[in-house]
Amino acid sequence: MAGRFHGTVQLGGLLLALVGWLCSCVATALPQWKTQNPGLIEMETQLMGLWQVCVDQEEVATVCHAFKSFLSLPQELQVSRILMVASNGLGLLGLLLCGFGSECCRFHRIPGVFKRRFCLLGGALEASASAMTLLPVSWVAHVTIQDFQDDSVPEIVPRWELGTALYLGWAAGVFLALGGVILIFSACLGKEAVSSLHKAGPTGLPCLHSACDSHVSLHRTPGRGSLMA
Repeated sequence: MAGRFHGTVQLGGLLLALVGWLCSCVATALPQWKTQNPGLIEMETQLMGLWQVCVDQEEVATVCHAFKSFLSLPQELQVSRILMVASNGLGLLGLLLCGFGSECCRFHRIPGVFKRRFCLLGGALEASASAMTLLPVSWVAHVTIQDFQDDSVPEIVPRWELGTALYLGWAAGVFLALGGVILIFSACLGKEAVSSLHKAGPTGLPCLHSACDSHVSLHRTPGRGSLMA
């Protein structure tokens, strides 16, 4: 029963971490980190992401241009690009380690101690990936809100607003954090289950020996009676 619950907890943590990693990858690739409506054309929206800037014209087309230089990006987007790429790499590595350390992966050559360590390390990497996702997304949102509420800029000037990728990044950070915590908890739960089995093992041995001794004595008693006769 404990092993089945342990496997269910591991599977739930893996699924949450996988969903968070996929959302983080999509948020990294999307250009909707910042959106702006110039006001000159109501059907046109400008989009800015980590890799390109786009102009979305409804019912016409979306034209995108990649940034010519990394240094041409605002500071918050420069740091966000680095952290998001690192987050995706750590998330993938954590998923691989947790996959090898899960109960679903049957490798008889890998001892249970190493599987728990793989799961523990993978959960820690997923939690680190969550922090690396939430930090740049929150920073870009903070700078965008500050610029939008800047009273020194005339109201006629178009201002950037929060894009869809930021909300997706927040969701990715939450899923990664939940998955990492659950995987760490499952590793600790597996350690307690194994230790309880080791503690219960020696206590059962005297009972077996006593049962064997009583069984042997029962068989020996008639033999001695027959010799006396």
